[in-house]
Amino acid sequence: MTLASTSTLTIGEMREFAGFTPAEQRYIKRSLDIGLSRCDAFRLWGRTEDENVAIRRQYVAYQDLRSLRGLVPQEGGIGEIECFVGKCIRIAAFDLGQERIESFSAFRFLYERLLGAQVRPYLPSVFCAAAALPLIRPDHRKVLLQSLSEAAATAPAWSERQPSFLPEYVEDVEAA
Repeated sequence: MTLASTSTLTIGEMREFAGFTPAEQRYIKRSLDIGLSRCDAFRLWGRTEDENVAIRRQYVAYQDLRSLRGLVPQEGGIGEIECFVGKCIRIAAFDLGQERIESFSAFRFLYERLLGAQVRPYLPSVFCAAAALPLIRPDHRKVLLQSLSEAAATAPAWSERQPSFLPEYVEDVEAA
C-alpha cells in the first residue's frame, strides 16, 4: 500500500471519528487508554468521584481484552466462535450499558482498535447480541439496533487492514 493511500485511509478514519458525538469521542478515547493500557486513566479522565468509579468498573470489564485478542476466530469454526463471542458480548454489553456509544459505527470504530482488524466480521453479531440484552434500556436499545445498517449487517467481506488512527486525549479540548 502506498503512502498516499495509507494517508487517505487515515484521514477517512479521522473524519469518521469527527462525525461521532462528543460523548462518543470522549468515551472512545478513554476506552482506548484503558483497553490498550496507554496511561493512567484515573489521572487523565477522572474529573469526579463518579467518573473514577466508572473508570474502575471499566478496568474490571476490560480485564479479559488481552486474552480476547488471542481468541478472535481464525478458521470460523463453531468452537472458536463460542469461546470468542461470549466474552466479547460481555465486554460490549458493559460498553453499550454506559450509554456513551450511540451507534454501530462508534462501536465498530472502538472495537476494531481494541481487538484488531480481524474482529470486523464478528462485530455486527456481537453488537446486536449486546444491544438486545435486557440490561440495555429499551429506548437506547432501539437507537442502537436501528443504527446497524443492512450493508454492515450483510457485508460479504471485511478489510483486513489494521486501523491507523488512534484518537488520544487532547488537553485543551477535553478540559473545555
